Amino acid sequence: MLDRFNGLAPEAAEEALLACCASPGWAARVVAARPYQTPADLVVAGVTAFDELGWAELWQVLQAHPRIGQRPAGESTEAAWSRREQSGVEGATEELAQVNEAYERRFGHLFLIFASGKSADEVLAAARGRMRNDDDTEQTVVRGELRKIVELRLERLAEAAA
Repeated sequence: MLDRFNGLAPEAAEEALLACCASPGWAARVVAARPYQTPADLVVAGVTAFDELGWAELWQVLQAHPRIGQRPAGESTEAAWSRREQSGVEGATEELAQVNEAYERRFGHLFLIFASGKSADEVLAAARGRMRNDDDTEQTVVRGELRKIVELRLERLAEAAA
């Protein structure tokens, strides 16, 4: 059961969800669909609402993510999750900074990857490979990577709220 999450004031529930996906409209839609019976119900609702986001909303969500390889500061839930997700890329800071810069020049937004369980070499190879994508293909890839991050974070939130 998700009694704790379901019982939060709407503003508090939205704030908790923003650690999963930094779209206020997305968080409001997920909160409006409460109550959730199971953690899986929350995850499915969150992913479904994510799939409805347009590129302009996703671009805003991207702005809330730290660059891969830059250790997020602070004690927020989102910062802690980002540090955990990026733990495999420690030690490749200079190379990641270079690939981030090239990627941002190429696509106009930060490089985003579902980094959980990936080594620095895997992340660097993915970034270099994605530099060959056209804009539409890369937007599709970014959406997929961001979706995986949102789903993982929703699972963590649901687990903590159960």
